[in-house]
Amino acid sequence: MNTTSRLSAQHAKLTEASAILDFKTPNIAQLISERDWERLDTFEQIGAAYQFVKDEIQFGYNRSDDMPASEILKDGYGQCNTKGTLFMALLRALNIPCRLHGFTIDQSLQKGAIPPLIFQLAPKYILHSWVEVYFDGRWVNLEGFILDARYLSAIQTRFGADTETFCGYGVATQCLSSSPVNWTGSDTYIQKEGIHDDFGVFNTPDEFYTKHGTNLSGVKRWLYIYVFRHIINWNVARIRRYHNRGKQIASA
Repeated sequence: MNTTSRLSAQHAKLTEASAILDFKTPNIAQLISERDWERLDTFEQIGAAYQFVKDEIQFGYNRSDDMPASEILKDGYGQCNTKGTLFMALLRALNIPCRLHGFTIDQSLQKGAIPPLIFQLAPKYILHSWVEVYFDGRWVNLEGFILDARYLSAIQTRFGADTETFCGYGVATQCLSSSPVNWTGSDTYIQKEGIHDDFGVFNTPDEFYTKHGTNLSGVKRWLYIYVFRHIINWNVARIRRYHNRGKQIASA
């Protein structure tokens, strides 16, 4: 098998569905049909899916990292891992090869987004991932979709538009004021500076979570699902509202 054939075979695997990447479910198929994404070229398809996940799926905390994409779409919110799952599912539904790159990030970048008491109970290093998409003959790292524009704007408003290195509130970047978060055909990042461990690439989220598990187990997992995440999401929504207050003050 020549190099081109091997690459084609590899990429075919990276457009397949899985239990977590369940892009053949009705709600995902309907979304793609209603948005008419299939008529776009590849650059525009990646951008449309990316922008949808970034801003129409708000930053928030789901019940578990290893949820299927269709359930994340129903939730309408997500964090690094769950937003990444939905993004991958949309890309694969559009026949665009993609894979997951797994990491851990330092707990410190969640400070502020997670209230103090719950923050103390969180793992020191938290499972993290970004999506790698094959575009224009190369792999592009995409992580900047994690925070919706209104939430990120609220953080920028609160800590100053000219702030550079920043860690906290779901952000770990060398330049808060102009982080590379929009799709332009190049890498995007918003939590990269908080990375601790690098676990390498995986064809599917299913493989990643089978090998590395999820962030919590036992009593902590139960408390997170039924109590803590609702408090965290309330706090995130409160932070996001700061953006609106800033706009109102500016226009007064």
